[in-house]
Amino acid sequence: MISISRAQTEDLEAILKLQYAAYQSEALLHDNFTIQPLTQTLDQVIEEYHKGVILKAVLAAKLPAIQDDVIIGSVRAFLKNDVVYIGKLMVHPEHQGNGLGRLLLAAIEKEFSGYRYELFTACKNYRNLHLYETSGYTRFKDETGEDGIRFAFFEKFEKAV
Repeated sequence: MISISRAQTEDLEAILKLQYAAYQSEALLHDNFTIQPLTQTLDQVIEEYHKGVILKAVLAAKLPAIQDDVIIGSVRAFLKNDVVYIGKLMVHPEHQGNGLGRLLLAAIEKEFSGYRYELFTACKNYRNLHLYETSGYTRFKDETGEDGIRFAFFEKFEKAV
């Protein structure tokens, strides 16, 4: 069983380890293993935690002998000037392709109901592009980062319920 909830400070190290695993495919895609998700430190994750909301997707342990639940997904967001900036949407490679990313995206939107959402992804990451487009996001600009990676920026306007 998978549950999504707010991460706690004691979860941040596991989320950072998940991030390192989940972003390997992105690094391979660009042949660049110095991308920000792979160089981010625990202190930087803690700073993001205090700045906004980090959600975690937890897979409950299936065997009585294994007591620990495992964090298999996460997403972050913060509110600034009436815009919710969503980032680091990640799912462990063994659990990708099963809709968990979509569930995490919907859950973080629910945390910030009634705002404009903004996020970005690499233009080469067709799975992410598809996810955002089919989740109601509209691409509004492309930019090339300092590392030469081209990013697509998306937005979505949500009405308060």
